[in-house]
Amino acid sequence: MTEEPDYARLAEFRKALRGFLRWSEQAAKSVGLTTMQHQLLLAIRGRGGAPTIGEIAEDLMLRHHSTGELIHRAEAAGLVARTQDAGDRRQMRVTATGAGNRLLHRLSEQHLNEIQRLAPMVEALASE
Repeated sequence: MTEEPDYARLAEFRKALRGFLRWSEQAAKSVGLTTMQHQLLLAIRGRGGAPTIGEIAEDLMLRHHSTGELIHRAEAAGLVARTQDAGDRRQMRVTATGAGNRLLHRLSEQHLNEIQRLAPMVEALASE
């Protein structure tokens, strides 16, 4: 007979993840961003500069069309800019603007601090 999974540990871990996500949503809201705008900016910077809409869609696990709409709204808010790819004119590249970068920097510092705060708890759950 196989051993029963540790449901209490799994539940505690899931609770910690949900708590972090809720905290993250509030942090984004506090600087005037939606959760998806925050994720968009993070996906752009995480890719190292100017990803395509398709690459962003992949990172956000969204359909290309939904990602295009998100980028359109973020562009209207002054958070990102689109440019045509120099090598493949069918592709659009997306970059964060100065305003988008400043907001992302503030949020990223807060998020990294929160991850450091939660790390001991997550490590304890993983090692039990």
